[in-house]
Amino acid sequence: MALPKPFLPLLLCLCASFLISCLHVYGSDELTVYIVHVKRSEDVTFSAAEQWSDWYCSLLNSASEAFELAPEEDAANVADSRIVYSYRNVITGFCARLGQREVEAMSKLDWFLHAYPSPVYRPLTTHTPEFLGLSQPSHSVWNATNMGEGIIIGILDTGITPGHPSFDDDGMPPPPAKWKGRCDLNASACNNKLIGARSFINYDKVTRRSTVTPVDDEGHGTHTASTAAGKFVTNASAYGNARVVTASGMAPRAHIAVYKVCNEDTCHGYDILAAMDAAVEDGVDVISLSLGGPSAAFHSNPVAQGGFKAINKGVFVSCSAGNTGPNRGTVTNDAPWLLTVGASTTDRSFLSTVKLGDGQEFDGESLSQPRDFESKMLPLVYPGHATGNENSSFCLSGSLDGVDVHGKIVVCDDGGNGRAEKDDVVKSAGGSGMIIVNNPDFAYSTLVEPHVLRTSNVPYADGLKIKAYINTTSAPTATIIFKGTVMHTPHSPAMASFSSRGPSQITPGILKPDITGPGVNILAAWTSAFEVFSGTSMSCPHLSGIAALIKKAHPDWSSAAIKSAIMTTAYATDNSRGPILDERHLPADLFAVGAGHVDPPKAMDPGLVYDLTPQDYIPYLCGLYANYHVRAIVGGPVNCSSVKSISEAELNYPSISVKLPANLSTPVSYTRTVTNVGEPRSTYRAMVDVPEGASARVDPTTLSFEKVDEKKSFSITFRRTGGRQGAVEGQLRWVSTKHVVRSPISIILE
Repeated sequence: MALPKPFLPLLLCLCASFLISCLHVYGSDELTVYIVHVKRSEDVTFSAAEQWSDWYCSLLNSASEAFELAPEEDAANVADSRIVYSYRNVITGFCARLGQREVEAMSKLDWFLHAYPSPVYRPLTTHTPEFLGLSQPSHSVWNATNMGEGIIIGILDTGITPGHPSFDDDGMPPPPAKWKGRCDLNASACNNKLIGARSFINYDKVTRRSTVTPVDDEGHGTHTASTAAGKFVTNASAYGNARVVTASGMAPRAHIAVYKVCNEDTCHGYDILAAMDAAVEDGVDVISLSLGGPSAAFHSNPVAQGGFKAINKGVFVSCSAGNTGPNRGTVTNDAPWLLTVGASTTDRSFLSTVKLGDGQEFDGESLSQPRDFESKMLPLVYPGHATGNENSSFCLSGSLDGVDVHGKIVVCDDGGNGRAEKDDVVKSAGGSGMIIVNNPDFAYSTLVEPHVLRTSNVPYADGLKIKAYINTTSAPTATIIFKGTVMHTPHSPAMASFSSRGPSQITPGILKPDITGPGVNILAAWTSAFEVFSGTSMSCPHLSGIAALIKKAHPDWSSAAIKSAIMTTAYATDNSRGPILDERHLPADLFAVGAGHVDPPKAMDPGLVYDLTPQDYIPYLCGLYANYHVRAIVGGPVNCSSVKSISEAELNYPSISVKLPANLSTPVSYTRTVTNVGEPRSTYRAMVDVPEGASARVDPTTLSFEKVDEKKSFSITFRRTGGRQGAVEGQLRWVSTKHVVRSPISIILE
């Protein structure tokens, strides 16, 4: 039975006051925004937002005697000036401006559970429906799902550009009855397509409104929203290139709800958590987060915490893997209940070929494709060789003073400054064209941008050959041949160099990222017309829209089932029938590509899924953290001492990641359970492949199902077979007459 609501805050204040006398804080204490988790017993129930807010205010006020207050602060009402947000859906708690010693004092009170400083996130900076097979005439995913009609995708980003053709509502039905959100734009800005728009920047807790409009000043949020669910727009292009007959998002008839959490390049964790809290209450079906932040334990990670409660409410959460590749251990948004999305190329290129005076040709890319450029040979110069100055090699401001580049094509190394600045520097010095050479990390990953000068961005290896030609030729020359938008580029998809890699620093026993999707040179809506951008910010909304289509086709599937369908049907080969390559043109490993590249038509009908309920994560979390940390993540009472904890490898995950120590003398076994979502009477046979150094055995080797939703379990046993060390990869496939259910296997041989 719940306590009478009017008396609950008073009772808690009285209980807490007995502890205050010994908790005084002395000395100055710099205020920081903390996210504070509060213990909540099951008999604490509130129906209105104001009741939650009043409760949190009473808790903070009850602790204020321990605070060193500013002269203008009133101890009895300190919460009015300190609390920023009151949460009620994704966590039980609030965020407030507090000092470290104030938090230490609060931690001794009965109602306190956990607190941490709010982290800072950043936005992670068409043709893809055809590339992904969404619009293929036979068995079209769009036909089967009515293009996502009735599904609501929540976009947490930099806002939205209302009135853009991608968000026109012609032919769109009203939002479903479950929608409870609002539009903080003018009356005509929202419609049946863009059904909600709110801002959480400079939020006023009294008016429950932001002082910042949800309008997108950066373009990032508009780009991601249209990628996920933009309407059909004819003759879309950027700078006259990437022109397509009709551009659209992945789920063109899905509704869009926008939550502005980023201002320029900063997104605060407490704003993100508040937006997730609102999105869950508003009734979204999918949350898309093209944001990245520091890798942090899940109990101190707003996205992980908000995501856990979201999946508990049936909301699918898709996140960017990060843009700090290709180094290992850089993946972010890595909680196992989140879909973590890497970025790869499509089969479309914006070719600009460099032709040297000796006849060598090197294919580069450029978004600017001038039709009036004469392909005549011009003198070619590399300032880095001419001056021996590193600044000149990057074409930094002032570095070309004294270098004769007039009327020449100038070679500039990427990095040191932005490409637009290189444009300005070379043009100001009199250059007629520019070749930008990738740095070694980017290797063969070329990203297009618009340029003032005639420009080609070439891979690192080709840049070395161009420089060698300049060094060995007395009068080197070159020209740039612009070939426009070219389709069906070989060796596609390929992993982008910037796409963050696993293993996860927080939970290395879960293979991350989960999946890869289109994220290089993506055409989508911008604050004006359309723009081409690259990043896991672009791949994430592709997967968000695909998840919306799957949710439309299978409304009873859990978030884990949708994720499993996406992962186990992914492909690991490119359009040249070889393995998906990385930025070095070497086979991409599992820490780059995850389960592989998304295949939407197959994901609609995966055959089997590896399902998980929110409760299934608790034994896994109890194996990682203390009881109070687990409680902060799951948002309810947890007693890890009564829970049999499990290792990461024991979680019923669609991929498998194991560690085999050198001194391992006995085999290790893990159990997985699959659910039949295919044909009622079907049989699957196991096929497992692992490389030299380890062996794997599956038992049983055959799974037979009589009905849909039937579950079957199997074990997979690993042992070491030699002295090999390092990371090796394999796969487990369950094969029927119709389906192949594939799980990647990552093995660390210590």
